[in-house]
Amino acid sequence: MTLTPLLPLMYEPLVRTALLEDLGRAGDITADAIVPADRRASLVLRARQPGVVAGLDIARCAFQFVDPAIQLAAERPDGSVVAPGDVIAAIEGPARGLLTGERTALNFLCHLSGVATATASLVSAAQGTRARIVCTRKTTPGLRTLEKYAVRAGGGSNHRFGLDDAILIKDNHIALAGDVRTAIERAKAHAGHLVKIEVEVDTLSQLEQALAIGVDAVLLDNMTVEQLRQAVAMTGGRAITEASGRITAETVKAIAATGVDLISAGWLTHSSAALDIGLDYLGLNRQAA
Repeated sequence: MTLTPLLPLMYEPLVRTALLEDLGRAGDITADAIVPADRRASLVLRARQPGVVAGLDIARCAFQFVDPAIQLAAERPDGSVVAPGDVIAAIEGPARGLLTGERTALNFLCHLSGVATATASLVSAAQGTRARIVCTRKTTPGLRTLEKYAVRAGGGSNHRFGLDDAILIKDNHIALAGDVRTAIERAKAHAGHLVKIEVEVDTLSQLEQALAIGVDAVLLDNMTVEQLRQAVAMTGGRAITEASGRITAETVKAIAATGVDLISAGWLTHSSAALDIGLDYLGLNRQAA
């Protein structure tokens, strides 16, 4: 799995900004002081804990912005399951550039691999059911496209990328409109014929109102497992059902077994633990020609 050709237009500025945090004032004074300018080195990116890889293109970008002569060859491409000790990629090039780009490359790679790993844990727990695991807009500012890519690398699917993807009527919209019916009616009057409408409901009574008017999807927020079962039965295929709230690796299996179509979890992108990946030195192989 790799990033699409158009994505560099979006992620390259992020990588440049991240590198400026390290290099924007005086460069890498440690590497410049200690490592001869003509030295080359070979290193590997190695997993230190089990997980799923995501972000190798970003890591490559970080290294090559520092020095275009650095080459990264993927051994375990994005989407691969790795165990501790597995080599994810081999990297070769000017030693100074490798050391200078290391932290930025690892910051992106470890974070995105953590998102992919967390997603894969939910996908595995829901296996055997119809439920798909999806992310939300609860993303790190500026990193939404990359984090949603990492969700896909972990076997999940994406919810909305932005507020113009679809109409999602949430509790505050309903409160400001006055009730569920009014909110949906206004949304239908505003939406184009290709725009989907989803409404968040907290109770079975709200769900009944939404289904009576007709919507494309219902977000079943913070319902118990038994309420979710009843909601799926009430919906009867008339709308896509999405469970949200209190989704963990421990609860997702029971939630998926209720028959919901989607399970959304914001923590996949905003709170996943980084996957521990190290850059291991293999040796100085030669001086630059």
